[in-house]
Amino acid sequence: MQKQVSQGETAVGGPQPTVTPLLQVRDVTLQYKTKQHLVTATYKVSFDVFQSDRFVLLGPSGCGKSTLLKSIGGYMAPTEGTISLKGKVVKKPGPDRVFVFQEFDQLLPWKTVKQNVLFALQASGKARGKEAADRALNYIDKVNLTKFADSYPHTLSGGMKQRVAIARAMAMEPDVLLMDEPFAALDALTRRKMQDELLQLWSDTRFTVLFVTHSIPEATLIGNRILLLSPHPGQVKAELNSDGSDPVGADGKKLSDRIHDMLFAEAVEQADAAPPR
Repeated sequence: MQKQVSQGETAVGGPQPTVTPLLQVRDVTLQYKTKQHLVTATYKVSFDVFQSDRFVLLGPSGCGKSTLLKSIGGYMAPTEGTISLKGKVVKKPGPDRVFVFQEFDQLLPWKTVKQNVLFALQASGKARGKEAADRALNYIDKVNLTKFADSYPHTLSGGMKQRVAIARAMAMEPDVLLMDEPFAALDALTRRKMQDELLQLWSDTRFTVLFVTHSIPEATLIGNRILLLSPHPGQVKAELNSDGSDPVGADGKKLSDRIHDMLFAEAVEQADAAPPR
């Protein structure tokens, strides 16, 4: 695995090793069966996530990003390797890890915005009564939906529904927020607005997030640390730091351009090496 450092970045291996990682992924290989094949989604993937990291898993479609997120969530056991949260091996789902997906239908349609957020708190036992109500309204306010607390999902736009999903997840106050391409289904303008709002929410609360995307611009904007995964099966190609500004390095290239080169150089080389038809 390469650890790339350029202008605007600091070495991932700098001061962080003195801090105990919140989440540790060690040599994780993930496989699943289809009717005809045994599919290897990731191969010996390792990384650490620290408190308040905005950690991005970036790679092309089919590289195992979402499968890896499911395994961290406790929904799929590694074939090899271990996943640990706060020093304990992850063996099953728990309220210390909460998902936000890209689908708009992740809300309960018969419940209002407030009731959707409350339901997660009450069903998990995280909070009840006035504490749950106050916490729900607090996070609804943080995503700027106080005026819509009594509205039903079918009356909300796609971006507003995603805000509710984020508020519901944040109200759980998990150790790690797991976001699987949460803005992929939004139009470009709404997507950028949601990205900015997520960063503002992070600035206010300093939560830890593991964010999956195949968008290089989104990765460099959202992430303070970016893990690049190769095409199927997903293997670690590099780990980079980002300050959100897409800085130009000593080689004269923007961070996003360097990431593009690292992700797709192998595919270009293979295409060039292929014999003519």
